[in-house]
Amino acid sequence: MLFEHLDSAIPKGLTTSEFTVRPLLPADVELDYAAVMESRVELRPWEQTGWPADDFTVADDLLDLVDLDLRHREKRSFTYTVVTPDESECLGCVYLMPPDAKSYTRSQITPIGETSGTWNDVGAALNFWVRTSRLAGGLDARLLDALRDWLARDWSFERVVVVTNEQCEQQVELIEAAGLQRRFALHREDQSGAYLAFE
Repeated sequence: MLFEHLDSAIPKGLTTSEFTVRPLLPADVELDYAAVMESRVELRPWEQTGWPADDFTVADDLLDLVDLDLRHREKRSFTYTVVTPDESECLGCVYLMPPDAKSYTRSQITPIGETSGTWNDVGAALNFWVRTSRLAGGLDARLLDALRDWLARDWSFERVVVVTNEQCEQQVELIEAAGLQRRFALHREDQSGAYLAFE
């Protein structure tokens, strides 16, 4: 699904004293690749596809970034890089996906609790990851707080869920510590861990 119901002006990002969130571009490939490969052990259960493989290359990453940039411009999904204020280092990535993205339509989606509603009520799904070397300092918690404020202030989604895989225990604990509740479980036969959607 295209996010065609959104205004033509998509938020360009947000800036804090610690980081900048802006659209991910093919020109970011070197910084993005360094962050991805440093974080590959954490990203594999989060991604559930084996990505990135040990032999993942800069050229492979560039292909991904070209596709993500096209999807962003066509409003099929939105991908933002998280960089230091001077843009010398990539700190992570942020994804906003429509509820009928292929990864979700291929899943068996089960509501958790009586107040969860239905998946069709969801306006967007937020996924994010933070570079491994920045986790110990709590950057992921500060990023999540900033993203929640940004989504409430600058976007027109009525309902956004935060999605991660149950095998990413550190991120699950982070999301729950932020006061978000489990609303949906998303299961696929070809994946070893279920995704959890929080609100």
